[in-house]
Order: sequence, then structure tokens, then C-alpha cells
Amino acid sequence: MYSAIARNKRNTWFILIAFVLLLGAVGLLAGWPAGNNWWITAGILLFAAGYATVQYFLADREALALSGAVEVTKADAPRYWRLVENLCITTGTPMPKLYVVEDGAPNALATGRKPEEAAITVTTGLFELMTDRELEGVLGHELGHIRNYDIRVSLIVFGLVVAVGILADVMLRVAFFGGRSRGGNNQAQVVFLLFGLVAAVVAPLLAGAVQAAISRQREYLADATSAMTTRDPDGLSSALAKLDEYGRPLQRASTSMAHLWISDPLKPHAFSRMFSTHPPIADRIARLTQIGGSF
Repeated sequence: MYSAIARNKRNTWFILIAFVLLLGAVGLLAGWPAGNNWWITAGILLFAAGYATVQYFLADREALALSGAVEVTKADAPRYWRLVENLCITTGTPMPKLYVVEDGAPNALATGRKPEEAAITVTTGLFELMTDRELEGVLGHELGHIRNYDIRVSLIVFGLVVAVGILADVMLRVAFFGGRSRGGNNQAQVVFLLFGLVAAVVAPLLAGAVQAAISRQREYLADATSAMTTRDPDGLSSALAKLDEYGRPLQRASTSMAHLWISDPLKPHAFSRMFSTHPPIADRIARLTQIGGSF
């Protein structure tokens, strides 16, 4: 189990480091058609960093508002509060704020840049479908996202994805207008233009694939963290099986925050697509079964 957690952490950072190297390479290539003007790359990266910083401080409120979440107290949802409180006592984690979304689709998400400012949100459909044992597994998963600082990692990746998109757009524009203004070398113009077109198409696709890969690794990590916390991986396995069987799109699903939910809120059964932010539930159950053998 501990090896699974360590492996998932390593995979996340390997992917993130490779992505940073890719971003640097794309940035250097962006300035090449314009005569290696490094200020183009620097300016775009600063803009992307500023944009990501703004999102870093607003993402929590945006996610709760988009989902239609309503904060609840211990008196409003004693079952919910009791399970989360017990998990927090077990792990020594500060008690997060608790929210509920009126939606029959079973799902849950966690938000918060750090444990002291965290929140867990569940749908009413999740309460109706899950037993206490299964619900504890789901809540342990969400608390795992908080303890592992997954929201912070996701926001870093988000900023890098924005930078790649902007760089690819600039490369296309510089290749087209810069190459055309050079005059006299039609072959060079064609090369620059083709290069810009390829970069504009491939860079965002690679960025999306990296973002999805990191999101999947963090899901595996949260599953393993839940199993370690509850000492009951079969409880989460059973919950995931129900989510796979009864899951359906949320009424207020948003593409921008799809990766935050425990299961895909848009197309719960389309797990094989390339850019899915969630790994196949069958794979997650298989890993939990393997972890269970280590107890």
C-alpha cells in the first residue's frame, strides 16, 4: 500500500517535470522564427503565471458556485458530519467545511489549497446510494485529495496548460506574419508556417494529455490514501462499483472542474477516451484489491 502511494507521487512529479521541460522547449521555439526574441517567451510565461495565480485564489469559490453547493452544519447533516469528523481525528487533519449539492447523481469533490481552508462537497444522490462503510471510503478519498494538496498540484498544471496554449498561438502567428515579412525566401516561409501550424495543433493536445495523466495519478493516490486511512479498501471498492453502475451526468456539470469529482460528472461511462481526467473504475478497483492484500 505504501509503495502504491509512493509510486503515484513519483509518477505525478515525473509527468510534471517532463511537462515543464516541454513548456521550456516550446517557449524557446516560439522565439526562434522571430529571431530568438526571448522576451516573447518570458512575457507569455509571466502572463500565464499571473493568470494561474488569480485562479489559485478564486478556484475554490468558483467550484462551489458552479456546482450549486450549500454549506451544512452538524445539525443539518449529522451522518455526514460524524463520518468526516472521525476521519479527521484519525488523520489529524483540520475539520473541513461541508457542502451538499441537491442532485440525484452520486458524486463528491474536495476543494482547498491547504487543509486549513478545505471543503468537501457531496451530492444528495451519494447519501441515498451509499452505506456508511462505502460513504466513509468516498469521504476518505476526498480527504486524501486535501491531505495530498492535489488542488495545488492541479492549479500548477492548469497554469502550465494555459502557457502552452498561449505559446502555441504565438508560434503560429509569428510563423505566419514573421515568415511573410522576411521576403525573398519562400522555402523558409513555408518551413516557418508549417512549423507554426504543427505547434499550434500538437502543443495543446500534449498539454491536455499531460493534464489528464496527472489527474489520473492523483485519483489513484487519493484511493490509496483512503484505503490507508479507513483500513478498509473494500469499502471504497464497493462505492466505486456503485458509482460505475449508477453514475450519471450532474445537472450542473462543468468541464472546467470535471477533474475535481470522484467520478466523471459529464460522461460517467466514457472512461476510455484519451483526455479523460479519471482512470477507469475497473482499474481503480483492481488497485484497491491489490492494496487490500497488503493489510
